[in-house]
Amino acid sequence: MKTYIYMVRHGESPKTEGDERTRGLTEKGRSDARIITQLLKDEGIDAFISSPYKRAVTTIEELAQSLGKEIVVFEELRELVFIGDNQIMADNELYPLVKKMFTEPDFSLPGGESITICRNRVVRTFRNILEQYKGQKVAIGTHGAVMTLMMGYFDSQYDLDFLLTTSKPDIYKMEFQDEVLVETKRLWKNGLPIKNGGLLDG
Repeated sequence: MKTYIYMVRHGESPKTEGDERTRGLTEKGRSDARIITQLLKDEGIDAFISSPYKRAVTTIEELAQSLGKEIVVFEELRELVFIGDNQIMADNELYPLVKKMFTEPDFSLPGGESITICRNRVVRTFRNILEQYKGQKVAIGTHGAVMTLMMGYFDSQYDLDFLLTTSKPDIYKMEFQDEVLVETKRLWKNGLPIKNGGLLDG
């Protein structure tokens, strides 16, 4: 039985407002979310799941609403907690940290979690989703690091180098036969959606 998972990494998000949980999308992020709606509205998606973080929910919210679907929030799908108290880290601090964490999977900052701990929680949750939604098409509003960890569990090519090539937003359509990953297609590249093998106009 085939199950399709659409990994939808959130759009561009400002690091000047709120905290890790509450910061939303920039104007570009909101514009890209509208493009995602047009790209995926005819895919026949049955269910919508998201990280609890606002930027992830907001990226798939219009699409879910256009199809009359509710978004089910899974707390365990939250982004890798890099540091305590939901603090926002500047990119020039975050990128070297991410590289260190992927190289040393048990390393963590005070109040944060390690790659190992994060991988365990998101993979366990993702496998439960595959079981619970077997035979359906499911869109997941997600984040770069946890998306990479979930995808990497099924195919080792999805690693740090892969993460560093992803964009905000980004979309990967994963086809499963039961719990075996059969194929993955990227539906977004160079800031534009991809459809039918070519770039989608607009």
